[in-house]
Amino acid sequence: MPDPGSPGRLTLSEDDRRILAAWAADCAERTLALFEAVAPDDHRPRLAIHGLRAFARGELKIGQVRAASAAAYAAAGDVTDPSAVAAARSAGQAAGTAQMGAHAWGAAAYAAYAVALLAPANHEASAGERTWQLDAASPEVRDALRRLPPAPEGGGRLGMLIRELQEGILAEG
Repeated sequence: MPDPGSPGRLTLSEDDRRILAAWAADCAERTLALFEAVAPDDHRPRLAIHGLRAFARGELKIGQVRAASAAAYAAAGDVTDPSAVAAARSAGQAAGTAQMGAHAWGAAAYAAYAVALLAPANHEASAGERTWQLDAASPEVRDALRRLPPAPEGGGRLGMLIRELQEGILAEG
């Protein structure tokens, strides 16, 4: 039986989650304008990203960031534009990284998905975003990401985006 005090494979240690937090925030922040263009007075996704950055610096506790994550998800439910929804979900997933490291994959995937939704016929749009995400991942971020379990099969377009990111991280071993 695993030690109840040890982090689970999806969770990682708090130090690892702090390392992933800045990268996840960067990924989500790149698409934040897509949400804000549709809902300029709704600051919940931006606040989730700010909260995650504060967590990364050791200034906020997990519960506070978790609440900001839930608020970003609620903001996603208040808009109908698909790119704006994906951008808000990216912010929510990013903030979720404070509690569970695997949410960093979701932040990156939703950001790439938001970009892809802008130009559905341009299959290179999300590939460019994934390239940026891989380039922005420091060696410490890559190390933490490699310790997360692989994404399961399925999951539609988001699952595919996560698996492509994971392949990119593993390929650059």
